[in-house]
Amino acid sequence: MRILPLLLALLLSTPVAAQEAVHGGPVRALAVAEDGGLASAGFDQAIILWAPDGLRARAVLRWHQGAVNALAALPGGMLASSGEDGLVALWPPRPGPEPLRVLTGHDGPVAGLAAAGARLASASWDGTARVWDLSGSAARVLQGHQGQVNAVAFRSDGLVATAGFDGTLRIWPEGEAPRTLAEFGPPLNALAALPGGLLAVGGAEGALRLVAPDGGVREVQAGARPIVALAASPDGTQLAAAGLGGSVTIWEVATLRLRHTLEGPGLPVWSVAWAPDGNSLFTGGTDRRVRRWSSATGRPMGPVEGPAEEAVPAGLHPQGARVFRACAACHALEATAPPMAGPHLHGIFGRRMGSLPGYAYSERLARGDIVWTRETVADLFTRGPDEVTPGTRMPIQTVGNAEELSALLDFLEAATR
Repeated sequence: MRILPLLLALLLSTPVAAQEAVHGGPVRALAVAEDGGLASAGFDQAIILWAPDGLRARAVLRWHQGAVNALAALPGGMLASSGEDGLVALWPPRPGPEPLRVLTGHDGPVAGLAAAGARLASASWDGTARVWDLSGSAARVLQGHQGQVNAVAFRSDGLVATAGFDGTLRIWPEGEAPRTLAEFGPPLNALAALPGGLLAVGGAEGALRLVAPDGGVREVQAGARPIVALAASPDGTQLAAAGLGGSVTIWEVATLRLRHTLEGPGLPVWSVAWAPDGNSLFTGGTDRRVRRWSSATGRPMGPVEGPAEEAVPAGLHPQGARVFRACAACHALEATAPPMAGPHLHGIFGRRMGSLPGYAYSERLARGDIVWTRETVADLFTRGPDEVTPGTRMPIQTVGNAEELSALLDFLEAATR
């Protein structure tokens, strides 16, 4: 993958009402500053900064050329962001049109960030991780994973840990050879550091594992769908795991006992972060909204219902419309709809992939060797975008139920004409 050209982007720095600042695609990343201020980022290429006194948006940053995959709060109120463009941006407490500094070197999307004092670590789909000294010295490049590096964390003893698509959890002592701390078959998507040198890892098969410094593993099945985000409470006693199943689970670290299950609109949850006092946590997902929850009760602090379902127009398949809800966060059906994270689907059948004018496609889709028909769309949702179009930034969504897939195709054929 190549770094996309860096273009000047727009910063909307005036206050924005919260209802106007809903993301235009899934909320992929969250970060909480020491003062309680929240930042969210997503597939719509935007970073929204929220005021500490509530979910009230105060600024929207548009600079990255592609989805924003990760955020990290830095000392002094600064913020780091990274994305599909392979760039890591450092923002001041009161950001201007462009970041203070841009860290370059990755040749693929940067999927994860972690901060510890003056150090920042990044995990990339180019197969490497990097450790940046924010004082200005050259980055340390960590190579060894076979395939994408999906997550990075600083262990409590200061060592860098990485988790990858190859199913390995690795430790990188400075000046020494890296160590494979644990190896699991399925890909590892998420990583979080806990007290005592513990590391929490989330897998593609829904397993949540706690790995001790000596490699000992405790494991629990958090769900049937992949875990894509983990966050430890400020005191390290609780762990939140978010997944594609649409819920977030909160676990006691000492016992791996399930404390709460946060039930939202039923759509994939891509990000989770705790408030500094540990009394609440935030989640973001496919419904494009940031939500706040009580950690004591597991109940929402404010409304959690998804967008109201519109009546299905006559002639459209109602079951297919329900299945399409998981796609509607990124894709509009009408050509005149406002910009969203993905291209609109109007006229998709018979259209060559990657050919819609004005949309910045990923490298794989831009090659355009598939024409979308009922059969090829069915194949996309049967095998998954990662298999049919490797390298795509489309979230991995499949429809395993044959009746639901047929209903979705019937709906799309009629709704996109």
